Amino acid sequence: MHTLARRWPTLIALVLAGLTFVDGRPAPEFLAGVLAAMPLFYLFFGALRGELRSPGVLGLQLAALVGFAAVALAAVLLDGRLTLLVLAAGWLGHAVWDAVHHRRAEVVPRAWSQWCGVFDACGALALLLAAASIG
Repeated sequence: MHTLARRWPTLIALVLAGLTFVDGRPAPEFLAGVLAAMPLFYLFFGALRGELRSPGVLGLQLAALVGFAAVALAAVLLDGRLTLLVLAAGWLGHAVWDAVHHRRAEVVPRAWSQWCGVFDACGALALLLAAASIG
């Protein structure tokens, strides 16, 4: 039971992902905006927790912000299936970013990185399925 109690963020992420992606038609512009905004939460939590003062942390978080925003911008400048594939790569990349933060227990609370990583992975899968349906 103790293991299940620690996985409540995963359950929340799965429910939210189900509600968000149930129709199988992700809105690329909205999901690009979410991808670009995700790193802002890391800056927010890092500032609250005082972890942005550690050497290199602020620079790395800002680089991630620029990188994810660039992927989001590239996705909306593309069209159709390619938009969905680039967004899926960005969302999967952010899931990896979450996993690294969870493993290191840095910048954001572990519960945040856990739910966000699961939600991002589900989003990437939904985007890949949508791209596959375009053919």
